[in-house]
Amino acid sequence: MSSLFITFEGIEGCGKSTQIERLAKRLAKAGRDVVTLREPGGTPIGETIREVVKHPPGTEPISPDTELLLMNASRAQLVQQAIRPALAGGAVVLCDRFYDSSLAYQGYGRGLDLAKVQQAIDLAVGDTRPDLTLLLDIPLAVSQSRVGARRQTTGEGQDQFDQSGDAFFERVQAGFHALAKGEPQRFRIINANQPPDPVSDEIWNAVKDHL
Repeated sequence: MSSLFITFEGIEGCGKSTQIERLAKRLAKAGRDVVTLREPGGTPIGETIREVVKHPPGTEPISPDTELLLMNASRAQLVQQAIRPALAGGAVVLCDRFYDSSLAYQGYGRGLDLAKVQQAIDLAVGDTRPDLTLLLDIPLAVSQSRVGARRQTTGEGQDQFDQSGDAFFERVQAGFHALAKGEPQRFRIINANQPPDPVSDEIWNAVKDHL
């Protein structure tokens, strides 16, 4: 069976982790070999970078340029160590975020030049591109409510992105929609502002045509 590379995108609290787990189980039942990954992270080097990016040491925030380069350093390692070998073996790879997040967060959100962001992405990923990108779409107010409830449950604190403010996430949200509009053949916008079961069904309907 041929390989398939599926990425999940969206603002915080959109349900990517839950839906990746559900889709992985569904694909496994269908007899497919499934590999699940996340960004930043997914490799020992990437997980170390993830901690630095989300919880930078010291009192000064990471500059947008540094954030961009660190994200793509983690991405380059993930592509070479995990994604390409899995695809070469015929697996379905499900990745929690990929390069669209850099365009949305560091480009639209932080205000970096999109051409510069794309150059960093191109260096990191080469010709490794998603076959399908699922944008889990929720209103910003729902994102804030879900993230707040998750913090109360887990006790986790804010990371560097959480501290960026509402206007930042509005720009990120707009960025994702602009990216989806620009590549309608790759993106599928999923209404994630509903219970998990119908979201899973929407995702499956988008994925099964690619199998």
